[in-house]
Amino acid sequence: MRDQYYEQLDAIVDDLVNLTGTVRRAVADATKALLEADAQIAESVIAGDKDIDEATEIIEERALLLLATQQPVATDLRQLVATLRMLTDLQRMGDLSVHVAKVARRRMPDSAVPAHLHPNITAMATVADSMIDSASRIVANRNVDAAGQLENEDDEMDRLRKELLRSLLGDSWSYGVEPAVDLALLGRYYERIGDHAVSMARRVVYLVTGQLS
Repeated sequence: MRDQYYEQLDAIVDDLVNLTGTVRRAVADATKALLEADAQIAESVIAGDKDIDEATEIIEERALLLLATQQPVATDLRQLVATLRMLTDLQRMGDLSVHVAKVARRRMPDSAVPAHLHPNITAMATVADSMIDSASRIVANRNVDAAGQLENEDDEMDRLRKELLRSLLGDSWSYGVEPAVDLALLGRYYERIGDHAVSMARRVVYLVTGQLS
């Protein structure tokens, strides 16, 4: 019975890592839809959020069942508690990818991002992708050192967002208020995706050390 319990616990972690990959693809696809004004990809991201929500609920139910039936303690308890909190982070990242896709859809057939700001949005999306990938590997390997390094990527995301805002508020901005609002929101969405990746990494620190950072 105990072997079965640990198999179930490991399976929950594996599914959490796989879900992280799904969310990572959603963010990447949303960015592609945004920069290329691709309606089909945007609709796919929006529709796919239902799958992320359903996968989140399934993993959550399994974790809660183990909590209720096995009454875990110490590291096992922390693992399940951390899993439940990381599921919330992943679900919100999925929601943020939908927000990006909806901005893209709202401005079609035009791109919501002026050409000269494509490099900035691309950079933010690249950092977000790297952070989600890092979070996935941190969860899989319980790598506390890598969790600390993820904070540096978060600093880069903050820098890129500030750079974007400076462009929107500068005298050379000539695209009007609504596009500026969209871009300010996009900057916030990518920043929040990074924040949730950092949150996942901090859950791993809690799991390994028992200390909240």
